[in-house]
Amino acid sequence: MLRSASLRRRPSGRLPKTLGALASAALLLPLLSAAPPAGAEVPEAGALQEQFARAAARHGVPESVLLAVSYLQSRWDAHGGAPSVTGGYGPMHLTDAVTALAEAPPHHSEGTEDARGDSSRAVRSGARAPEPAAVPAAGALPARLRTLERASALSGIPAEELRTRTAANIEGGAALLAAAQRESGRPASADPADWYGAVARYSGADDSATAARYADDVFDVLRSGESRTTDSGQVVTLAAAPAVAPDTAQVAGLGLRRPAAGPVECPRTVACEWIPAPYEEFGDGDYGNHDKANRPDSQSIDYIVVHDTEATWDVTLKLVQDPTYVSWQYSLRSSDGHIAQHVALKDVGWHAGNWFVNAKSVGLEHEGFLTAPDSWYTEAMYRSSARLVRYLAARYDIPLDRQHVLGHDNVPGTVTSTIKGMHTDPGPYWDWAHYFKLLGRPITPSAGPRAGVVTIRPDFGSHRPVYTGCVAAGEACAPHGSGAVRLHTGPSADAPLVKDIGLRPDGQESTTGVNDTGARASTGQSYAVAERRGDWTAVWYLGQKAWFLNPVKEPTAVNARGLVLTPREGLTSVPVYGRAYPEASAYPAGVPVQAVSPLPYQLLAGQRYVVGDRTPGEYYFAPVFDTSGHTVVRGQEEYYQVQFGHRVAFVKAADVRVSQS
Repeated sequence: MLRSASLRRRPSGRLPKTLGALASAALLLPLLSAAPPAGAEVPEAGALQEQFARAAARHGVPESVLLAVSYLQSRWDAHGGAPSVTGGYGPMHLTDAVTALAEAPPHHSEGTEDARGDSSRAVRSGARAPEPAAVPAAGALPARLRTLERASALSGIPAEELRTRTAANIEGGAALLAAAQRESGRPASADPADWYGAVARYSGADDSATAARYADDVFDVLRSGESRTTDSGQVVTLAAAPAVAPDTAQVAGLGLRRPAAGPVECPRTVACEWIPAPYEEFGDGDYGNHDKANRPDSQSIDYIVVHDTEATWDVTLKLVQDPTYVSWQYSLRSSDGHIAQHVALKDVGWHAGNWFVNAKSVGLEHEGFLTAPDSWYTEAMYRSSARLVRYLAARYDIPLDRQHVLGHDNVPGTVTSTIKGMHTDPGPYWDWAHYFKLLGRPITPSAGPRAGVVTIRPDFGSHRPVYTGCVAAGEACAPHGSGAVRLHTGPSADAPLVKDIGLRPDGQESTTGVNDTGARASTGQSYAVAERRGDWTAVWYLGQKAWFLNPVKEPTAVNARGLVLTPREGLTSVPVYGRAYPEASAYPAGVPVQAVSPLPYQLLAGQRYVVGDRTPGEYYFAPVFDTSGHTVVRGQEEYYQVQFGHRVAFVKAADVRVSQS
């Protein structure tokens, strides 16, 4: 998806300070895999709608309430019996985190990324990633992570059936809702408006604001109605009921805590609390775990970086409160969309592995302690995240496109030596198309069939490229919907994958590995068209022509318009950079000059790349705890951001010419 053709030139001001790179951690991990349980059921055509009706009638729950709750949890998908990132199973997201954890392979870190990404300060010798936790006992987990156990007791249905049979799962969810209604002292009313408190309880939230926000979302779905085809091919419909007016005061009787007060910076449409990350000095110039700053007065905030975690919510909070660890601005809980803010927006977190990006971004970590290709996020989390991103984008004038709303896997290495260690989350299974629809910027065509730009957009559910390495190297991952397309050297699925010389300087081909971004383009990313041949489209990518299957009847990209750049006349190639740092003459006395070091790629004459912002070269000098010496260095040299490969990159404005595609 492209912004308007007009190019925004970003101003900048003084910038914040930052800490020496900490070792990358299990929190910022990429993808793991746990296969769906054997025998997971696929309903017969038309059966799913009937299953909701039967379960609702059996337990005295209004069918519309049951459907709306399930939609907010799973959008009525069963995911083949695979658990969500918080161990939830089936359309009703019945949680059994102990089983999900036990079936997941050991966690691993893909890459050696320095989360701070600033070579002016050495990586701390004491920094370390936390050891993977042992599988906990059921009693050690909060109730929200073991609702399947209670659903089994209430319904009499064995746990294995609740995990693998959709009809059983729906009935288990209905039993939980009915029990919540009874425990509130209210009758099993046929009026959906009487179920607000029970819905809030179903969220599993331990605070009143999140429970209420969850219930509000359920009733928004109920009032507006929904209809979609699920991942099992079932059409499910919830008729709109715009007149439903629930009794929101019921939340007060649930006995939930109030969220922690503090200087939160969140939209009113989300539940948010303040759980601060520490800013502490350790001695000998060492400190953690973020930098004080004065954004946007010091520097503009241009990016929002989407991460996923590899930790439970409780562990995630412990990690970000560890002064020896890394940091980010917000954590989002998958089960109910709850948000915790840790670092003030004016300050700089250590999360993206690139100091230029860190200094000009906000980091969002999305909970997922077993983030696997077969695992999934709840609709509640997607919606909460989208509301937060819309708020941040409006506050800081950040375009809602994929050159500004980045995945961690789209952030470039700072120099050649850091490329291999960059992280790969949230990976090819994050549903960017759905996310941007929730952001109010659906990815739609903006040009005709002969357009000079395409924006990647396969159908997430039906597009299932084979990835490997989720469990073991070379072993195929379980089939799963994906928003990424694979790039080849020619218009054929048998052609080799394009090469990434940054990842493989020895010239080896890219692989189908789930963490290999060398030949991958993701939903929302826009590229200049190099050639079209039958069902195949070629784009310019990492200095080469890269082909992907894009048939007219089942397109994996939409035609778009926008600005593109190419080397100016007289230049056969121009260097590409992972950060937009100023020229040497811009540095004042006492501030070490940072090398403007190109990456190992070349943008060649005749090639075109889609343009993001134009920005002055900037560097935030902040290697120590004392902020009095921190300085934003801003030069005369200007850069364009481009979509160069799977990751963005920068080129000097003086080296290129820009034109309309």
